[in-house]
Amino acid sequence: MAAQSYDRLEGVIWFDGKLVPWQDANVHVLTHGLHYASAVFEGERAYGGRIFKCSEHSERLKKSAKMLDFEIPYSVAEIDAAKRLVLEKNGKQEAYVRPVAWRGSEMMGVSAQKNTIHLAIASWEWPSYFDPAERLKGIRLDLADYRRPDPKTAPCRAKAAGLYMICTISKHAAERKGYADAMMLDWQGRVAECTGANIFFVKDGKIYTPIADCFLDGITRRTVIDLARKRGFEIIERRIMPEELSEFSECFITGSAAEVTPVSVIANWNFKPGGITRQLMDDYTAEVHPKGKAAAA
Repeated sequence: MAAQSYDRLEGVIWFDGKLVPWQDANVHVLTHGLHYASAVFEGERAYGGRIFKCSEHSERLKKSAKMLDFEIPYSVAEIDAAKRLVLEKNGKQEAYVRPVAWRGSEMMGVSAQKNTIHLAIASWEWPSYFDPAERLKGIRLDLADYRRPDPKTAPCRAKAAGLYMICTISKHAAERKGYADAMMLDWQGRVAECTGANIFFVKDGKIYTPIADCFLDGITRRTVIDLARKRGFEIIERRIMPEELSEFSECFITGSAAEVTPVSVIANWNFKPGGITRQLMDDYTAEVHPKGKAAAA
C-alpha cells in the first residue's frame, strides 16, 4: 500500500464537537498525549456507508479512557452520531474510521489531572491491511522479539496508544525481513497475538485461539467466534505454546483492519489456508455488508 501523508488529505475531521478542515485538525507539540501516551483510540470500518458495530466501538473507547484514568466528555450516542457525521461529510461509503481521545496541554508532567480531554474523529479510504494477492494465499509472519506484558504491568484491556509501541517496532523488524507482520508471545512465552490483530488456529476441524487476558479481546475476534459457532465449529480458548504450532493445519488473523486474513507461515511453521478459513472469510464479508443484520449496529 502506497504511503500517504495523513495530515494532507482532503475532507473534514470532527474535533471537540465541531467539524474542521482536515489540515486544521492540529494539536500543540506540548500535548500530554504525545509525551506520555495518555491517548486511546478505535479502529473501525464502514461498509456501504454504515459503520460495523459502531456503538460497541464507542463503548470500548470510553472504557479504554477510564482505564487510563480520564473521562471522555461525550456519550456513546454522541460519539456514534459524530462518527456518522464525519463519514457522511467526507462522502466515503467504504472507509476506515478513527476516533482518538487524549489529554491536552494544561499540565506537562506525569501528573495531569487538570488537562482537558479532547476527542477527534477522522475517516478515510483504507483498503485491505495486507496486499490482496498475498492475503488470499496467506500472509507470512515473523516471530517478534518483544512480548505482550504481564497484565499487572499495563492496562492491557484498553486500546491505548502506548501499548502499540512494541507493535510498531516488531512490525518494522518483520517487514525488513520480508514478512507481512509478526506474531507476539506473552510475557510467559505463550502465543498471544499479532502486532494489530488476534490470531486463530485450526486442528481436526476445531478452532483454537489464545485466551485474551494480556492483550485486546478484539471486536472482530468476538464477531468471528460467534460466526464460527453459528457454523457449528468448536471454539477452544486456551493457552497455546509455540511448540504446538506444528500440530495446526490452518491459521488466520482477525481485526478491523485485517478483517479475516489467512496465514501461510509463522517463522519456521507452515500452514495451508483451508476450508474453515475461507468459510469464515466469506461469513465475515457477509456479516459486515450493509444487507447483513450486524451492519446496522
